[in-house]
Amino acid sequence: MNCHVEIKPFRLEDQDAAQRLVLAGLEEHWGVLDPTLNPDLDDIAACYANAIFLAAWQDNELVGTGALVHEAEGTARIVRMSVARSRRRQGIGRLLLDELCRRARALGYRALVLETTATWHDAIAFYTRNGFRATGASEGDIHFALVLTSD
Repeated sequence: MNCHVEIKPFRLEDQDAAQRLVLAGLEEHWGVLDPTLNPDLDDIAACYANAIFLAAWQDNELVGTGALVHEAEGTARIVRMSVARSRRRQGIGRLLLDELCRRARALGYRALVLETTATWHDAIAFYTRNGFRATGASEGDIHFALVLTSD
């Protein structure tokens, strides 16, 4: 795990870098990109105003993102987890996920949910390694949940 990574709340000046990072990851996975399918990334501050959107920084470069959004009573959803291709497998995703879990616990959430595409094998392996359990599948996505325990 790289200890030179700093996890910070999203700032307005992070907009372009965060949008580019997430879209690059989507394009890498899908081979093409339709930016109209990701309108929340056009104004992250506004779209995630009632959520927690984190940015991972390493060597003055935004290298990862992740967000926590209220889903239902006691449950939050993790979205927009992304790590720059050149920085993967260095523990950055784990740092982001751990911080999102810590913040979820602090806010009183008892469970986290997320979904990813059934063909995104690296993401599925990542979430499974980090304690998430598949809860179902629909429309080409696999749904996961994690029960939060007190630390």
